[in-house]
Amino acid sequence: MSAEETKGIEVVTFGCRLNTYESEVMRREAEKAGLGELAGGAIIFNTCAVTGEAVRQAKQAVRKARREHPDARIIVTGCAAQTGPQDFVAMDEVDLILGNEEKLTAHSYRALPDFGVNDFEKARVNDIFSVRETASHMVDAIEGRARAFVQVQNGCDHRCTFCIIPYGRGNSRSVPMGAVVEQIKRLAGNGYAEVVLSGVDMTSFGADLPGSPKLGRLVRTILRQVPEVKRLRLSSIDSIEADDELLEAIATERRLMPHLHLSLQSGDDMILKRMKRRHLRADSIRFCSEVRKLRPDVVFGADIIAGFPTETDEMFESSLKIVEECGLTHLHVFPFSPREGTPAARMPQVRRDVVKQRAGRLRAAGEAAYRRHLERLQGSSQSILVERQGLGRTEGFTLAAIDAGEPGEIIDAVITGHDGKRLVAAPLAAQAA
Repeated sequence: MSAEETKGIEVVTFGCRLNTYESEVMRREAEKAGLGELAGGAIIFNTCAVTGEAVRQAKQAVRKARREHPDARIIVTGCAAQTGPQDFVAMDEVDLILGNEEKLTAHSYRALPDFGVNDFEKARVNDIFSVRETASHMVDAIEGRARAFVQVQNGCDHRCTFCIIPYGRGNSRSVPMGAVVEQIKRLAGNGYAEVVLSGVDMTSFGADLPGSPKLGRLVRTILRQVPEVKRLRLSSIDSIEADDELLEAIATERRLMPHLHLSLQSGDDMILKRMKRRHLRADSIRFCSEVRKLRPDVVFGADIIAGFPTETDEMFESSLKIVEECGLTHLHVFPFSPREGTPAARMPQVRRDVVKQRAGRLRAAGEAAYRRHLERLQGSSQSILVERQGLGRTEGFTLAAIDAGEPGEIIDAVITGHDGKRLVAAPLAAQAA
């Protein structure tokens, strides 16, 4: 969760990188609508619905905000508002609920002084499946961040049994390539050295556009037409949908960062089938092996769910083993949390204490893999993007402490050690001196 404030408008962001990007669009549109001039200000919660815990945390944050800011106008939007508006309508602390489409236009916020007449007016959430296009929503800068996020796709056509997100984001919709390129040109012109492409199901990019260009074509077009961008990074991808041109870009384009975060979810074939995923464990292992041959310095991260319904000890061990078999470094572990309205919520559940224990073992495996990764990088030369004073990220997205540079600057450095959580880096210029 993150919070930033501008002209009496505070935006509190939960969840994914796409939400981070959209919060900047929301801030701009809310400013256009004059929310910053309201007495008491306005607080906008951009929520996540990926787990029941995420929704609970959002509600808790709303209640706290009302206690601390009794005169503020409180608006709730994002995926939790889209999938369960009635949950927030029932909260007296909330003044207005906006859907995922409504939150991106100034018109929705201009209605603010008149809302709250009744519960029907309080929630303004459309049918997300009626949305057919994703606008480019140009953002010239991402406040307080060294890298910029660009939305290239929204929604998802798949129906994984654990996932509520398609009901919050709708069907897959792509931003036209020309609009993406123009936005990145503007961001590069404003000094951003690194741009991150984001989406809900990014490897489905282009299926709804004329000619059906794939993600690889978009990546290569950006790198060709925007030479000012020093780093292009991909957010989470579905490896089974990675196209040949994307693999070629990974192998040949040095400005495409060697860090891929994979939506694996499990390492067991039966669980993957019950999740309605489109890959098997062998597909994941093969993909990682092939990409590592193309780009030896590649670093893999992955999402893995612990304790999915019907998961046995043996099935869990398959997930545990895939951390090493795929050579994963940055692991995001999610203890399974049933979401009402999904098929997985109706399946036989694993005991909560077992889910918690399995998640702990997965996290421990991830931490051990990460420490081995830090060890391997000792003595190497790395290019580090400074995120804030004293901290930055390597091209492989590994956190590094570096006493040099300003946020947004790229520093060539040598890795002198690590503290178990981050690398310790010294600028090459200082080493030469």
